Amino acid sequence: MRLALALLALVGLGKTAPSPHQPHDDLSSRAAWPNGPFVTSGRWILDASGKNLTYAGTNWPSHADVMIPEGLQYQSIETIVQKIKSVGMNAVRLTFAIQMVDEIYTNGGTDVTLQTAFAQALGQANGVKVLAQVLAKNPRFTATTTRLQVFDAVAAELARQQIYVHLDNHISKGMWCCSSTDGNSWWGDTYFSAANWTRGLSYMANHAKSWPAFMSMGLRNEPRDPTNIPSLSKSSYNWQTWYTYMRQGATAVHSANPAPLIFLSGLSYDTYLTPVVQGTALTPGTGKFSLGDFVGYADKLVLELHNYENSIGSCSSLQGNLERNGFEALRGGAGKAVMPVMMTEFGFQMDEKTWKGVYASCLASYLPGIKAGWTIWVLAGSYYIRSGTQDYDEGWGLLNHDWSAWRSQSYIDGAFREMVRATLS
Repeated sequence: MRLALALLALVGLGKTAPSPHQPHDDLSSRAAWPNGPFVTSGRWILDASGKNLTYAGTNWPSHADVMIPEGLQYQSIETIVQKIKSVGMNAVRLTFAIQMVDEIYTNGGTDVTLQTAFAQALGQANGVKVLAQVLAKNPRFTATTTRLQVFDAVAAELARQQIYVHLDNHISKGMWCCSSTDGNSWWGDTYFSAANWTRGLSYMANHAKSWPAFMSMGLRNEPRDPTNIPSLSKSSYNWQTWYTYMRQGATAVHSANPAPLIFLSGLSYDTYLTPVVQGTALTPGTGKFSLGDFVGYADKLVLELHNYENSIGSCSSLQGNLERNGFEALRGGAGKAVMPVMMTEFGFQMDEKTWKGVYASCLASYLPGIKAGWTIWVLAGSYYIRSGTQDYDEGWGLLNHDWSAWRSQSYIDGAFREMVRATLS
């Protein structure tokens, strides 16, 4: 009962209670989109006019083997962004791999061309074939267009259609993510150089200064136990180490570009941030999370969580887990953090019935009810290559295999449009 009452109180706060930082929204307070840069105040994200805002969006993977945004062999950038806009979404979590930046440095500051990127990822024959399809759908590009130029074009189109860009460092080595044995799990893992990571964050934060829609950046997707290196796991996989590196990453981003919000992800595949929001020790040390440790940009920090409890039996259980894992920061309490929290990944099979189950239907009401932002996994109907399989079909994709239509029109019409509307209302 206590949990139920607490959740009701939280929902009530999200729906009706005025924040001391929530000004009256009249025409005089509005400015040209995107009206940034954004800042945080308590549990809210505010635009440059002091108006509350949040994200209702999707993930557009761009971090895998080719290291460019997926789907361009099937549709133009404009067409894909139009699909996002058509259901009212206002944000895209655009992922990238540190390897892309590493190769730019290795090449003396010159990025890899599409011709090279597709050949390296798919093999010479298939690389030529798929690149030809990309160029046919996106004739602005050529074989010598670089990967970052494709990112630039995507960001420009998102801005044109007034959709925020959240840039996310998803992985170090460009590949499908994630497992605890993929070499990308934790600082010091096979492919996860801390120095290259901070360099990559700085480079991308600086590069994205030219993107009008660039509003936020995630430091690292799903930190997790590096079980392939037992010594690293034993000595380093803990909250104390997490805090050290999150502060380094946040400083790298803010020093390169002071404008974007900075998202901090939790442990165990970003499924919990409990000691951060509850103000308990970041073990094995005794120090605690403090906004005061982020000097000069404490009002730029947002917490992010992922959740894939698809088989959960009740909505109340799921809500309780989400509260304990981090969403309680939206209301705080004695000794606890008060910060914005967003769910940057959740997802499920896109068919005719899964969206009607406990997990999907609960999130469709819970997240808008507490005014928490979100980006659903995943937009992609297919991948250039995933785990060695080329033209891999994504059953969780909002879009179908050739990115031409919604994979589950019943979900879009029966729940998703309303979830977007309720989140942004």
